[in-house]
Amino acid sequence: MSRPVRLGPKSVAALVLVGLVGVIAFGWPLLADSTAGLAHSKDAPWLFAALLPLLVAVVVATISDAGMDAKAVAMLGVLAAVGAALRPLGAGTAGLEPMFFLMVLSGRVLGPGFGFVLGSVTIFASALLTGGVGPWMPFQMLAMGWFTMGAGLLPGWRRLRGAGETVLLALYGAVAAFCYGTAMNLQGWTYLGGLSTGVSFVPGDPVHENLVRFLAYCLATSVGWDLGRAVLTVVLTLTVGPTLLKALRRATRRAAFEAPVAFENAPKEPTGP
Repeated sequence: MSRPVRLGPKSVAALVLVGLVGVIAFGWPLLADSTAGLAHSKDAPWLFAALLPLLVAVVVATISDAGMDAKAVAMLGVLAAVGAALRPLGAGTAGLEPMFFLMVLSGRVLGPGFGFVLGSVTIFASALLTGGVGPWMPFQMLAMGWFTMGAGLLPGWRRLRGAGETVLLALYGAVAAFCYGTAMNLQGWTYLGGLSTGVSFVPGDPVHENLVRFLAYCLATSVGWDLGRAVLTVVLTLTVGPTLLKALRRATRRAAFEAPVAFENAPKEPTGP
């Protein structure tokens, strides 16, 4: 039976560090003064510069903990390329982004550490493919990394199979699709100007008051988009999911990421009579 790539202490430490950086990057304007909005609009290059070495650290830590080899890196590249190719198919219309269901299934089969890197790399590759490079990209990389990692943290990877697993993944995909949209709303909301006072970010105001305004902003601007993303993820997971899960698990078994490498001495050539 194939199992997710093992998450060892080094991988956990790297993921926790990335998580802390991400939480600070998304949330610090809520705790800052009246200049927070302007400053937050310019912090994407710094976040991107910090995120790339942290992603490398997660990969190195996962390889060190699980003993993976070039086959795992190759699978990462293939899945990231497929996800990047799927993203333009929806073109963001009404939130329809088919890549999300692939991230859910991949994270489930390959584990949280592998999933986090896959989600981030897929966003990076798709941004280069579609010209979607901008200050939002490092935040999207973090949000998608968390989205994919969450699928790898779901319970029952050893015994839960069939319809039960598919329903679990579909429900997770629906909830996580809304969480992804909410995270990206938070990234942009703190420096958007010209909004009505009822949904605008007010730098320096108490956090709970700004969070109420943020909830109103999400309800007014993005629920429809997030709903479309969630519905498409559920439909694709329930219909295509079982077949794709089997294919991913078969590929993982054949790749044998954690199989020990043993070298045998070559047989000696027979000498003369």
